[in-house]
Amino acid sequence: MKVKISDKILQSVEKPSRYTGNEWNSVYKDLDNVSIRFAFCFPDVYEIGMSHLGMRILYHVLNERKDTFCERVFAPWVDMEQKMRESNIPLFTLETHSSVNSFDFIGFTLQYEMSYTNVINMLDLSGIPVLKSERTKEHPFVCAGGPCAYNAEPLADFIDFFMLGEGEEVINEVMDAYVNWKGSGESKESFLEMIANIEGIYVPGFYNVEYNDDGTIRAISPKADRYPEKIKKRIIKDLDKVSFPDKIIVPFTDIVHDRIMLELFRGCIRGCRFCQAGYIYRPVRERTSGKLLELAEKLQESTGYEEISLVSLSTSDYSHLRDLCTGLMDEMEPKKVNLSLPSLRVDSFSMELMEKAQKVRKSGLTFAPEAGSQRLRDVINKGVTEEDLLNSAAIAFAGGWSTVKLYFMIGLPTETMEDIDGIAELSKKVVNVYMKTPKDKRGKGLSVNVSTSSFVPKPFTPFQWEAQDSIETLKEKQQYLMEKLKGKYIKYSWHDPYISFLEAVLARGDRRLGKVLYAAFKKGCKFDSWGEHFKFDRWIEAFDQCGIDPHFYANRKRTFDEIFPWDHIDVGVTKKFLKRENEKAYFEVITPNCRVKCTGCGALVFDGGICNELH
Repeated sequence: MKVKISDKILQSVEKPSRYTGNEWNSVYKDLDNVSIRFAFCFPDVYEIGMSHLGMRILYHVLNERKDTFCERVFAPWVDMEQKMRESNIPLFTLETHSSVNSFDFIGFTLQYEMSYTNVINMLDLSGIPVLKSERTKEHPFVCAGGPCAYNAEPLADFIDFFMLGEGEEVINEVMDAYVNWKGSGESKESFLEMIANIEGIYVPGFYNVEYNDDGTIRAISPKADRYPEKIKKRIIKDLDKVSFPDKIIVPFTDIVHDRIMLELFRGCIRGCRFCQAGYIYRPVRERTSGKLLELAEKLQESTGYEEISLVSLSTSDYSHLRDLCTGLMDEMEPKKVNLSLPSLRVDSFSMELMEKAQKVRKSGLTFAPEAGSQRLRDVINKGVTEEDLLNSAAIAFAGGWSTVKLYFMIGLPTETMEDIDGIAELSKKVVNVYMKTPKDKRGKGLSVNVSTSSFVPKPFTPFQWEAQDSIETLKEKQQYLMEKLKGKYIKYSWHDPYISFLEAVLARGDRRLGKVLYAAFKKGCKFDSWGEHFKFDRWIEAFDQCGIDPHFYANRKRTFDEIFPWDHIDVGVTKKFLKRENEKAYFEVITPNCRVKCTGCGALVFDGGICNELH
């Protein structure tokens, strides 16, 4: 069904370009020649969703298929949603302005736990039943993937199936199965049966969860022998051979990351003990510099962008970074295209890298020491020192930079107020480095922006057993640090501890949270990651209404023998390894990175990437 949106409505909302489509490099197909329509949904506004590389990749992968048309859908902002509900306009796609309830698949990417109410709200806006138990064969299949899908349980009541791991291959296998099923006349259940044994597919409806009297999980088991006991994630072994778009959509409006994104590698060699991405994306697999240079040239020609960002979890760990940067600057500098180098570690920042990053335009620099003391940096396995940070700051200031961002985390396991003091002391030492830099070299107008997030224990990390600090404790630490950082040149910002608390609840939640999510949605909760729309009191009402204690999920330290809601998911990294890393944290013992020594995390089972290189 084609949806008509009047000019009057578009003219009455903020940023109408969020809803118009027709951007450069959008894909359009003859609907008479496609048999599968896939609505790719990002549960946040256009500017954030269009900045997500994974969406760009899968949009390209699906639209390479002649039988499939993938169209984009974003969460309408509150003003547009109000107009849509008043005028009975269902959620629609950008490419053809079709109602998503007429599609074969509605697929969500789950990047952040605080988007879960947006997922439910978008299903409701679509005009299809929110609960999967109420949907029939006439309704689309609802699927999801992304990092949050590794603990899919809080959304088990709403999503038919999840794709775990990297979607480029698994999504094509699902589409192939759908083609076979579509003409069979069989039930929706039979399609889920068909795909349940595709590696990387998790159908929560095929699994039982039993609980102990204390609320912990007794067992998670398949309902029949034909379903796998463990669902193993999918990975791409050779990134040079996998499809990567050489044309990307160029928005009409500003987006968060409005530039070319070159993905250098997947995975991370470092193993910071709080970082979920560092474990769930293992093993490290790199693209060759030749392939990246080829992609950069094609993308620049097809988009006209004036900035290329090198994307990975830790850019400076790319083994051919020098050659790549040299090749990119030789090609792009004459075209006035800037090179952006995010995710640089403070122990590998160099004058050479800095010079390449500033050849066309100078932007701010970001460093992430994460903790204020060396003791706590060893606990979290950060592997950097105060000297590393100050040396990097000295190089930056001597090169003309004057704006530096410093990211820290508060509430980490074993943290004391001395560690909080260390954040303030380290920040002031950065200011002192600037003051010692000769005036003819340093830039004008020093600004040291200190930001703290609150520790959130995440699945598949060594800290998945740890308790989160209470909201009151986090607020006390933030207030204490604010007093310590008062003065010239330093600006301090922090993350809302109420949001961090709810993030922790959902990150380690089980199926019982489904009814809380539904109740919170009914109370008007959506855009929970946006401070002005976050309604903490309504969330607490929803927990009380459902008889569920959120502190059970966020503020409780687990024992090593507890069964987690995600224990039937296999990311390669073993629970035994994560336990060992947790124990090493309390002894402040550093684990070397993967290039220095293999520590037997379990990712070798995937037979690819750095694991093969080291064995």
